[in-house]
Amino acid sequence: MRIGFLFNHDQIHQVAHSLPIALGLLEIGFSGEIVVATTNAALAAEVRRIGGDHIGTSIEHVQLDPSPLSRRMDALLGKVVPAGKLLIYRDNLAFFRSLDVLVVAEKTSLILKKRYGLTNLGIVHTRHGAGDRAIGFDKASACFDHVLCSGPKIRDRLIRETGVHPDNVTIVGYPKFDLVSQTPKVRFLPTAGQVVMYNPHPSPHLSSWYRDGRGVFEQFLGRSDFGLLFAPHVMLFQRQFVVSIDRLTVDKPGKIPERLLRGENIKVDLGSRASTDMSYTRSADIYLGDASSQVYEFLQQPRPCIFLNSHGHQWQGDPNFQHWTAGEVITSSHQLPAALERADALHADRYRAVQEDLFAQSFDLTNTPSSIRAAQAVSAFVERHRRGNRHLRLVPA
Repeated sequence: MRIGFLFNHDQIHQVAHSLPIALGLLEIGFSGEIVVATTNAALAAEVRRIGGDHIGTSIEHVQLDPSPLSRRMDALLGKVVPAGKLLIYRDNLAFFRSLDVLVVAEKTSLILKKRYGLTNLGIVHTRHGAGDRAIGFDKASACFDHVLCSGPKIRDRLIRETGVHPDNVTIVGYPKFDLVSQTPKVRFLPTAGQVVMYNPHPSPHLSSWYRDGRGVFEQFLGRSDFGLLFAPHVMLFQRQFVVSIDRLTVDKPGKIPERLLRGENIKVDLGSRASTDMSYTRSADIYLGDASSQVYEFLQQPRPCIFLNSHGHQWQGDPNFQHWTAGEVITSSHQLPAALERADALHADRYRAVQEDLFAQSFDLTNTPSSIRAAQAVSAFVERHRRGNRHLRLVPA
């Protein structure tokens, strides 16, 4: 059996969610071929960094390239939509046909079944993150042959809202945590009394950046008691325009005015590795955000949270905003200074217990590393898939 792990994105943030599973397959003695496929140099470098000497030896590494026509189309459209990401499938169908099972962290790979007819290819979805956004629980989830998830909250919503059969979803914990446990914490902005990580999402209909982001910066100018660590979702500034596909909206993130970047208490990172490896979520004292699933990674160590409801969502009781129960919700950047002053007290009195419960619902962690649990689930699926395909071949046409 030949199993592939695909990394097909502009940024590296999905690699840590599924590459540990490939390494876990080695550890449990998986007997089939393991292939990792990347679609750009940054992804290839991150795969080699995490996978080490295994990449290119015990794990085959394949670089998937677009055709000249696809390159031209991406040059025309890539500033707005991920054209290259979609065209890479058409241009490399021979590779995908060589696989028995494909493991992916995103949903675009379903195009292989729906458009290109690779119906015998088993596709396993690892998801990426443990967030609450509605797009994570759309009907496409039920189109995968198997889904891995981090905890009971995710499993229950997948079954209830998307139609995933209970037999086709396995709770495995969070493989990304296996990598993070190996890296030391770093203190950023050491001269600031408390560091606030501002982590807005790119989606225009959910993100606080477009309406309140620059106002957030204003609240930190000249302060020494609070520092601002601006680490948005890595896709916020990736393109000139941000297009939200779950609710079709378009907006332009623009630029951060130079005057807002001055000061020892402000650090800006628009997409380095530290934005994806939990360096910032582990080090900050307070989380400020809106819809990013990174808040759940922050909750690995309970600390104060503040959420910016820039769009006036009626969020109470809505499972898509369950993370907003973990801290105070404000509606404007002008309310931020007062919210910061009471954040520690509110956390101790009201929100710490809520955070601990949310984390337990979102992450089922055991003494067995999550990457091993996920590898065991993938291996079991591969065997079921092999038996099922063998049965199909025995049935007369």
